[in-house]
Amino acid sequence: MNLSRTCTKTGCRQPAVATLTYAYSDRAAVLGPLATYSEPHTYDLCADHAGRLTAPRGWEVLRLVTEYPEPQPTSDDLLALADAVREAGRPRQEPSPAPLPDPGEVTRRGHLRVLRGSAEA
Repeated sequence: MNLSRTCTKTGCRQPAVATLTYAYSDRAAVLGPLATYSEPHTYDLCADHAGRLTAPRGWEVLRLVTEYPEPQPTSDDLLALADAVREAGRPRQEPSPAPLPDPGEVTRRGHLRVLRGSAEA
């Protein structure tokens, strides 16, 4: 689990402890433990928002668990932090100088260039 995942509710910065998924065909909101990976169309919620979740009229909330323990750091988290520190400490390489312009080149815009036509026509 990644401790950097926060609640997806606007303005909430609490750590996520549950994942919300909608089953539209069953008209159900499924609330379960925090998924291992963040995926599209799922919502990570903190304990407060997970506990207060309600569904629209005619829908039901399926709670797969009732208590949401705080995520604990794992060795993966420590390795990711160590990799980030190593990357930040590496010396930056200077960008290579721009190549000399082609004598037949008239102008350039991004990766496109306009070349002079040949005298043969």
